[in-house]
Amino acid sequence: MATSARRRMMIQGTAAQVASLPAPIGGWNARDSLANMEPTDAVQLTNMFPTVSSVNLRGGYQQFATGITGQVESLFNYSGGASEKLFAVAGGKIYDVTAGGAVGAAAVSGLTNSRWEYVNVSTPGGSYMYCANGVDAPLLYNGTTWTSITGASTPAITGVTTTSLDDVTLFKNRVWFIEKNTLKAWYLPTSSIGGAAEQLDLSSICRFGGYLVSVGTWTIDAGYGADDNLVFVTSTGEIVAYRGTDPASASTWALIGVWKLGTPIGKRCMFKYSGDLLILTLDGLYPLASAVQSSRLDPRIALSDKIQGAFAQATRTYQNNFGWQILYNAKNNALFVNVPVSEGSQQQQYVMNNITKAWCNFTGWNANCWEIYNDDPYFGGNGFVGKAWTLDYQDNAANIPANTLQAFNYYGSRGVKKYFTRARPSLFTNGQPGIFVGMNVDFDIQDTTAALSFSPQTYATWGTSLWDVGVWGSDSTITNNWQGITGIGYCGAIQLKSASSGIQIEWASTDVVYQTGWAGI
Repeated sequence: MATSARRRMMIQGTAAQVASLPAPIGGWNARDSLANMEPTDAVQLTNMFPTVSSVNLRGGYQQFATGITGQVESLFNYSGGASEKLFAVAGGKIYDVTAGGAVGAAAVSGLTNSRWEYVNVSTPGGSYMYCANGVDAPLLYNGTTWTSITGASTPAITGVTTTSLDDVTLFKNRVWFIEKNTLKAWYLPTSSIGGAAEQLDLSSICRFGGYLVSVGTWTIDAGYGADDNLVFVTSTGEIVAYRGTDPASASTWALIGVWKLGTPIGKRCMFKYSGDLLILTLDGLYPLASAVQSSRLDPRIALSDKIQGAFAQATRTYQNNFGWQILYNAKNNALFVNVPVSEGSQQQQYVMNNITKAWCNFTGWNANCWEIYNDDPYFGGNGFVGKAWTLDYQDNAANIPANTLQAFNYYGSRGVKKYFTRARPSLFTNGQPGIFVGMNVDFDIQDTTAALSFSPQTYATWGTSLWDVGVWGSDSTITNNWQGITGIGYCGAIQLKSASSGIQIEWASTDVVYQTGWAGI
């Protein structure tokens, strides 16, 4: 009774006010205080992608290739001239999944594991793909045939035990490998896929010890024009960069720097991002050009800065799980960081809009690995290869659930209680998705609502369904229906949940109706 009386006293005689909030295009904020976020930020943003003008439901996924035995842990995109092929590695076998559908017999079998790295190489003799895993002999693919490379194969690599060759890259017309669990790198002759391998030993340079984890290329202008550099990262977080063409000649090869960053996360911890090189560490996701400019680590230069709280927790908890990877999807202006919550069964993706640098979190794509093929993102799952971000807006014929908690807002009156009564999200959609709008107050971030249910409408098919009988789909139209909400507090955060299948959703803004009380009540 006392509570009801206080509520009546609070709202008695006060006029309703209306506020309009843009959708949280600023993206997921897991760095700032709940009391000090921008109104366009979000405390939670799951399966909704922030664009420059709205927050949109992510695309779905389809099982592109099926019938694979085991977890797909590596994907290769062979690109040889006009020929492009996609391969998946699972259960110690390599499958050609270019055509999609049920796969046939494995192209290669008997591999020790399925965790391989690869690079495309073109020489005067043709277009090739080199693959290495540090346990089996490297594999060379020429567009038709797979060859296990040893000291006696054709072609052959001599001077090193080939089964120890791990990560592989291409730099200044040379194929480079790193030797597993050592600080040694090996390189082949110029424009060659075989021959006598020469060693580059970094043992006297890496003063923190450890072993080489990955190798990549980094394009930077150091004052005398843009040039490519060869970059190694060690298990202790040391970055070693070289410039030049021939490591055997002091006049054409030079060490340009050694830097110390955080411990790298996963084998696939580096990614070429435009001219820069991204590196995934315990400290965050850093562009190398910015990370090495100062001897003092500045967390603000990390691309992951705005979600650093969530990022740090994920790296601490899942650091040793296989599946960490960076991927850039230009078609959707999205940068992915794959986060392996549980190996082989539960993964999520931290996703950044490449234009606005706003982040969100994707769930439902249980990906062990990623690759771009024909400009679309593909991932390896349990027994299948999935095509992601499909515009059918369904996850392999299942609903896509989404949940957003926008930043807490005082609506211009700190220290004054408010009684929230109604909300109206403005959504562009081509169907009737299940939508829930609620209001969390005073920094309560718990989701106390039940999961939404959704039964998709079956629409008519052109050429099959009958006029005046079948139900036809529509183009996107705006819906802005009022929904009742309940909340009393000094500040409030809009919660929007959706469940849908086959429906596009674009969230533009939300109108909120509330009444103000008096300070101290």
